[in-house]
Amino acid sequence: MRNNKDAAPDLTLTPADTAVPTLGRPACDNPKRAGTFVADDAGVLVGIGRGTVSCDGAEPVFFEEAGPREKIFFTPHKTKIAIVTCGGICPGINDVIRSVVMEAHHQYGAAATLGIRYGLRGFMPSCRHDVLEFSPESVAEIHQFGGTILGSSRGPQPVDEIVDALERLGIGFCVFIGGVGTMRAASAIQAEIAGRGLAIGIVCIPKTVDNDIHFVSRSFGFLTAVEQATESIACAHVEALGAPYGIGLVKLMGRQSGFIAAEASMGLKHVNMVLVPEERFALSGPGGVLDALSDRLARRGHAVIVAAEGAGQHLVPPTGRTDPSGNPVLGDFCGLLASEIKRHFKGQGLPVTLKIIDPSYIVRAVPANTADAVYCGFLGRLAVHAGMAGKTGLMIGTVNDRYVHVPLPLTTRERKHIDIRSDYWQAVLDSTGQPRFAADPS
Repeated sequence: MRNNKDAAPDLTLTPADTAVPTLGRPACDNPKRAGTFVADDAGVLVGIGRGTVSCDGAEPVFFEEAGPREKIFFTPHKTKIAIVTCGGICPGINDVIRSVVMEAHHQYGAAATLGIRYGLRGFMPSCRHDVLEFSPESVAEIHQFGGTILGSSRGPQPVDEIVDALERLGIGFCVFIGGVGTMRAASAIQAEIAGRGLAIGIVCIPKTVDNDIHFVSRSFGFLTAVEQATESIACAHVEALGAPYGIGLVKLMGRQSGFIAAEASMGLKHVNMVLVPEERFALSGPGGVLDALSDRLARRGHAVIVAAEGAGQHLVPPTGRTDPSGNPVLGDFCGLLASEIKRHFKGQGLPVTLKIIDPSYIVRAVPANTADAVYCGFLGRLAVHAGMAGKTGLMIGTVNDRYVHVPLPLTTRERKHIDIRSDYWQAVLDSTGQPRFAADPS
C-alpha cells in the first residue's frame, strides 16, 4: 500500500543531490555526556520499495542520518546560536525554540542562544528590533502557549544585510523555523555565506501547518491542527442534523495541499464530502459536486462538506493579487460553493439550510498537543546536533520514520500534494462515501 501522506516524492535523485555541505573538518570532541553518537556516514534509504532497494546495480540513494556526532566543528563554549521564526504561526513553534535552547545549554554549554524578533525583519538594523538572549529559565514555560515568543513576519529581506547581521552578532549557526519560502531564503543566505567564505551554519526546521513540504512525513503542528479542525466538523454535523436538509460547510486551511481537510475528515467520520486543491472537480452537471450532494440529501436528509481553502480555484476568477510572501491571494471558492448550493436547491424546490464554519486561523493558534510537542523536542535537539557538527544548508526531515538531513535545494523543488490516485485518497473516499467527481471540463 502506498501511503501518499508519508511517501517521498517521485523525484530522480542521485547521491550528489543528497550530499550535505559542511563548514570544515570536525575536530572537537562532543561534550554530550550521555547517549550514543551517529556515524557521519550513516544513511537512510530514500525509498524502501523492492524496486528502489534492488536498483539494478545502480548506487542506492541515502539521506544523511540526523543525530549527535562524536566529533563536532564548533567549540561549544565559544559558539553563539541564533533562532528565527518566519511566516505564519503554527502549533509547536515555542516547543521547538525551547528544545533548541535547552539542548544548546544543557548538553553543549553553548556561549549563548539568541532569538531574532519578527522573522527576517529582525536582522535589519533599520527595523530596530531587540535581540533576545535566551536562558533555560526564560523558555521554561513557553511551550504552554500558542504562536511564537519571537514573533514572525512575511516577505523577503536583503540577503547581504542578513549575513552582515549574523557576522556582527558573532553567530556560529542559525536555526530557521519556517516553510518553503523560508527554505528558499535560507538557501540564498547560505549561498551568500559560502561566497564570503564565512564559517556560519544554516539549519532549518520545517514549519507548515499544511504539511506540504517534501521529505517530511508530517510537519510539526499538523496533528494539533487536525485535532482542532475536528471540533469544527463536529459542530457542523450538529448544525446539519438540526434542520431538514441541513448542510454544514467547513472551510479548513490548505492552500495547495488538502492534508488537513483529508485527515480531519477521516478522523471524525461525520464528513460526507471532502474538496481539496489537488482534485479538479466539476461543480455542476452529471457527476459533479452538486449532483452528488443532491443524492446525499435525498438518501440521508443532511450533509457535511469540508473544503480546503485552496480547493476549487479553477472555478473562481484569479484575484491577481499576492500576499507579502509572494503567494497568490486565493479566490473565494467557499463563497461560490455556498451560492451555487442555494441556487441549485432553490431550482429543485428543496428548502436547504446551509451553515458555514470557518475556523482556519483557530486551528493554528493553539499550543501543540502531546504528540506534536514530543516531535518538536526531537526537531530542536537534532537541529543543534547538526549545527554543532558544522552541517549547513540543510533541513531536518523525516524519511521512512527516520530523522535525516535534507539539503535545502531539495526542499523547494516542489510542494507535497495528495496523490488522488493513491491508497491514501481512496481511504478518504471510503470514509466519506463520496464518488470520484467528474473532472471540470474547462
